[in-house]
Amino acid sequence: MHRFRAVLPLLALVLAAACGGGDGGAPAAPVVVRLESAAIPWGDDIPARFTCDGDDVSPPLAWSGAPAEAQAFAIILEDPDASGFVHWALFDLPADAASLPEGASPGGALPAGAAEGKNDFGRAGYGGPCPPRGATHRYVFRVIALDAPLGLEPGTPGTRVRAAAEEHAIAEGRLEATYRRP
Repeated sequence: MHRFRAVLPLLALVLAAACGGGDGGAPAAPVVVRLESAAIPWGDDIPARFTCDGDDVSPPLAWSGAPAEAQAFAIILEDPDASGFVHWALFDLPADAASLPEGASPGGALPAGAAEGKNDFGRAGYGGPCPPRGATHRYVFRVIALDAPLGLEPGTPGTRVRAAAEEHAIAEGRLEATYRRP
């Protein structure tokens, strides 16, 4: 079942590209970056240690398949069930970065040049899933390959980081998971 769920986002992107028309020629295939976490299988529950009910530290992440022209990366964690609430906005990761260890944020060792925006909790860095008690929310980790570093100030609001990253996106990968507060 996990393998099938891991293919769903890729299949959706391929189908979306195939349905495009553009200039009447064959649609360009989207570049999909593979995003994974050893601690969070795609579509599964997020372990409590990565949430407000645990240690509230970022999970390990690894990505591959970014286009060679990527100049930097951004990582966004958002909650689509809370109107896109931004839990993490990490940007200007170097182009040769391909992973982050568990606990890279808050206060961990980020790659040189990387900066963190302010999440919607009002603080810079990672703020883990924290839905209302008894509620299950979906969370989307996004790694976005950028055509240029964003050059924003550390502490820039996460919504601004997300918008800037989307303007400079040349490829993207997603990891979706859920969390239900006890």
